[in-house]
Amino acid sequence: MKNRDIIVEAGSKVLRSTPRKLNLVADLVRNKKVSFANVQLRFCEKKAAGFIMKVLNSAIANAQNNYGLNVDNLYIKEILIGKSLTLRRVYPKAMGRANRMSKFYSNITIKLKEIV
Repeated sequence: MKNRDIIVEAGSKVLRSTPRKLNLVADLVRNKKVSFANVQLRFCEKKAAGFIMKVLNSAIANAQNNYGLNVDNLYIKEILIGKSLTLRRVYPKAMGRANRMSKFYSNITIKLKEIV
């Protein structure tokens, strides 16, 4: 009998997108089947969908190659999106002043589990 509690994980670090924008797209596919999530991400017009789709495809490949799981039985157990580093930039203003601009980066981790 196969062990059904296998959790497959894939992640990506230092993505040039804010966690807030990534969470909007991640909420579309959280706790959904992998096949449904792929279709949702393919037709989503946000840039963050491309980042999440790459990590999802990596997790699917890990499930197939490392554990021999069937793709049709997988669902997204967790999508974790966290803050990474922040770049500080100078933004010139009037009369010789300067303000600071922050450019945020993110981390993504996706965990897949087989439907029992």
